[in-house]
Amino acid sequence: MLSAYKEQELMNECPASAKGERMGEDIAVRFTDASVGSALRRAFDVTCAAAGLLLLSPLFCAIAAAIKLDDGGPVFYAQERVGKGFRPFRVYKFRSMVMGADRHGSLSASGDSRLTRAGRRLRQYKLDEFPQLFNVLRGDMQLVGTRPEVERYVQMFRPQYAVILQNRPGITDPASLAFRHENQMFCPNRMEQQYLNEILPAKLRLSMDYQKRRSFLSDVQILLRTLLVLAD
Repeated sequence: MLSAYKEQELMNECPASAKGERMGEDIAVRFTDASVGSALRRAFDVTCAAAGLLLLSPLFCAIAAAIKLDDGGPVFYAQERVGKGFRPFRVYKFRSMVMGADRHGSLSASGDSRLTRAGRRLRQYKLDEFPQLFNVLRGDMQLVGTRPEVERYVQMFRPQYAVILQNRPGITDPASLAFRHENQMFCPNRMEQQYLNEILPAKLRLSMDYQKRRSFLSDVQILLRTLLVLAD
């Protein structure tokens, strides 16, 4: 086996065309590996999302009935968020607040008076997020990735999101797990200030750090941790 020094000497003696070919081969291999990894992750996401929607359909029907019986309003709530490449999309949730609640802001503290009776239970167990499996099937989101944010907050942290939104946003990630009780952290009289100055920057740091070292196996581990948290 050639030493690293000897290999570099031989490379220096090679014509420029040979060096270019070798560099091209290295780039092609890296691109192929990334493409295969992306395809594997997408296939896994679609399979899990489809299976989840099928297995959870009885629960979805029960939740829909509870929401309807509560106040007679719509079952689902859709809000525009920013996706991969800064493209907008509509994220779906089970409605957990009274109709028109978003006119008073998108942040919610523990005990928010806008929550419906059914909504309090849905928020407690994160059941309101389950319809985002539809977003995964549509290709708007992935299972593991940074939570999608509204346009106004994305523009305030555009350099960070320029990195994060090279990938699709997701349903769960390390930041989601670390801040799973985010609504209990808020001080009601300064929620937005607290979110923008403390919570969102910390979440973005966690998400960016994970994005640098993520792998298919680490994604599976995040999903298992999320399921354990939901079952706790």
